[in-house]
Order: sequence, then structure tokens, then C-alpha cells
Amino acid sequence: MRIYAPWEKKFKKVSTPFEHFLHAQTTTGIVLMFMTLLALILANSPFAEAYDHFFHIKIDLTIGSWKLSHTIHHWINDGLMAIFFFIIGLELKREIVVGELSNLKVAILPILSAIGGMLLPALIYLGINHGNAGSAGWGIPMATDIAFAISALVLLGKRVSPALVTFLVALAIVDDLGAVIVIAIFYTDQINMFALLLAGVSFLILISFNRFGIRMILPYFIIGLCMWFFMLESGVHATIAGVIAALAIPSKPKRTPADFSIHIKKLLAAYDHYPIKKDYILHEKQKTILNNIKYSIDAIGTPASKLEHDLHLPVALIVIPLFALANAGITIDFSSIGETIMTPVSMGIIAGLILGKVIGIFGVAWLAIKLGIAKLPKGSTTNQLFGVAFLGGIGFTMSIFVADLAFPGNEALIFQAKVGILAASLFAGLFGFLWLRFIASSKQDEG
Repeated sequence: MRIYAPWEKKFKKVSTPFEHFLHAQTTTGIVLMFMTLLALILANSPFAEAYDHFFHIKIDLTIGSWKLSHTIHHWINDGLMAIFFFIIGLELKREIVVGELSNLKVAILPILSAIGGMLLPALIYLGINHGNAGSAGWGIPMATDIAFAISALVLLGKRVSPALVTFLVALAIVDDLGAVIVIAIFYTDQINMFALLLAGVSFLILISFNRFGIRMILPYFIIGLCMWFFMLESGVHATIAGVIAALAIPSKPKRTPADFSIHIKKLLAAYDHYPIKKDYILHEKQKTILNNIKYSIDAIGTPASKLEHDLHLPVALIVIPLFALANAGITIDFSSIGETIMTPVSMGIIAGLILGKVIGIFGVAWLAIKLGIAKLPKGSTTNQLFGVAFLGGIGFTMSIFVADLAFPGNEALIFQAKVGILAASLFAGLFGFLWLRFIASSKQDEG
């Protein structure tokens, strides 16, 4: 007998890509929480030195006289995380093509809220850190961790409406796009224009594959890998290649749903034309028909949806947990933790992720609704929207990622940033969850 986790039964009969997406994000959130705790335990245990040494072991990739040498930590952050960013790109494309961002009237509320939730935290951080060494970290509190935030909402079950979950998903995806743009533009020091040109040529090749109707994954993988390498050499963060490559993956099926239905009915009629033998051995023609049915089923799907489906769990169970294990381990000295939190970098991040996100997301959403620009998500209330704005203050994965880019080589500032991120994310997550669980009322409660 299989034992299901509390959230899994809800998804046992999942059929839509969006529901699968929520399942994957919930799984990510649970595993991410475990690996974060493990990293903190290891960093504050007798194994701390071995833990730190492991992620600084160098792994070399050598072909002839050419050599690419990086630490395990670097391979995770620049290599494996490119797959995470690829998933972000696929999610973004899906939302724009068929999801919440495809309808401007529906999308306007999460888009405006996401913009408010990015700008205000950055401004608050800069206000606290203006003119000091930590000013470069203004991009850290801009991000929302989609996995943790959605996990909290899904675990609340029917206490929140599906439309509110969709609002947070759309907001987080727009937020991720903003983070990608910030990383590409503001956290790139020196640019190798020739390497960047080669990355651009690689992208054009991917687009041409799409235009010529190539639907095999392998050609996209090979050219995408080349683009990642050129992006790595260009000075622009290599993970951006993941997002750009995702935009080139075909997202339209070969057959329309109506054409697929007619074609399958014809094939099944042809299959039934042959009598069933006593030994149940299929006629050779039936085997051919079954192969055609399989090919038709593959044709109605798209490479983009297949990749998103196939990669979500590996990213959830391997990539993101490894990132957390490699980056969340900070040595906590409880005698000086208060002093660390009071540093401008930590305070800027805490104020940005808590005050900035709440005021930015909820304030802009409330104003847009009052002005008639947007509507409150169906089945939700204003105080539920306030709780969701707090969940937007969970800035774990992307915030830590940006912190490493903002303060390269400055371990003191990176430590202060991580303390601020963990403290703010813990408070925002707990407060948002408890607010939605015990204080915020649903439409049903009000009715």
C-alpha cells in the first residue's frame, strides 16, 4: 500500500498542467525546507569544515588543451541552476501563451502587484544602504520564492480560493522575470562581446529549429548547451541562457484538438475492424495502428509541455535541494546574531522583504481594485490578499542567488544577506500562513 503525503491525495487525480505545476511546487517547498534545515545543522556542527570543504572541491572538464574548472558550489549555481531558470522560462511562456498572463484583464492585477512588490523592496533597501558597501544588494529583496509561497497556500486547502492561488502563481512568475532581467542587466561586470554574439547566434539557431518544425529535444539540448557555455564566457550570468532557451522551445501541437479527435476515431475504427483472436495476439495491421495512435498522442502534446512536465520533479528533488544545501549553510553565532541582523544589509533585506513586499503587493493591488483597473480574485477577500502579500515576502532561492552575485568574494556581506533572507522569509512565511489560517475570512465565511 502506498502512503501519501498530506498534499498528495489532493493531486492523485491531477489532469491539468497547472495542477501538476502546483504539485511540483509544493513538493519543492517541502524538500527545500528539509534541505535548508540540513544545511544549517551541518554548518553549525562538528562537520562544518568538511561541509564547507566539499562544496569548494574543484571539478574539471577537459577536452584536449581546453579546460573548464569550477568548484562544486560554482557548478551548482551556474550549471544546475540553469535548468531551474529553464523551467522558469517554460512556465513564463506557458502563462503568456495559455495561462493567466494571456488575458490582460485577468493578468493586470498580478502584473501590477508584482511590479509594486519588486520596486518598493529595492527602494527601501537602497534607502537603508545608500552610500555604503552593501548598496549593490538592492536586487536581493525583490524576489519571491515561488515554491515556499505556493506550498503555504496549497497546504491551506479550501481556506483560500483557487483564483487566489492562481494570482500568487502569476505574481511569482512575473517576479521571476523581473529578477532575471535585473540579473542580466545589473549584475554583470564585464562583457565579452564575441562570446555574447555567439550566444545570440545560438539562440537564432534554436528559433530556426522551431520555425522549421523540429520537435526532437536533442537538437535543442545540444545548441542550448552551447548557448549556456557562450553565456558563461560572456560575463552575463550563465543561468540566463536557461530562460532564453526555453522561449525557443515549440509550444504549439502538430495537430489541433479537433483534428486529433477525428484522426483517433478513424484509427480506432480501423483497429476494431479486425476480429479478436482467441489467443489475444494482435494482427500486424493492429500493431501498426497502435503505433500510429501513439505517434498521434505524442503529436498533440508539445515539446515545451513535455519538458516542463519531465523536468519539474528532477528540479524539485535534485537541483533546488542541492542549491539550498550549498548556499543556506551559515554558521550562526547566537551571541552576535542580533548584531548581525542590525547591520544595514540585513535590515535592508528584512525591511524590503516584509514591509516592501507587503506594501508593494497589497498596496498596489488594493489601489488597482479601488480605481477599477483590476478585480479582486474570484472567491477571495481583501484580508486574504493581505495574507498572500506576506507570503510574497518569502524570498529564499532567488534572493540567495542574487546575494552571491551582488557581493562576489565578500563573505561578510553575503553572510549578513543570508541572515536577513532567512529571518525575513521565516517571519513572512509564518505570519502569512497564520494570518490566512486563523484570521483572514473567505467569501464563504462572509456569506
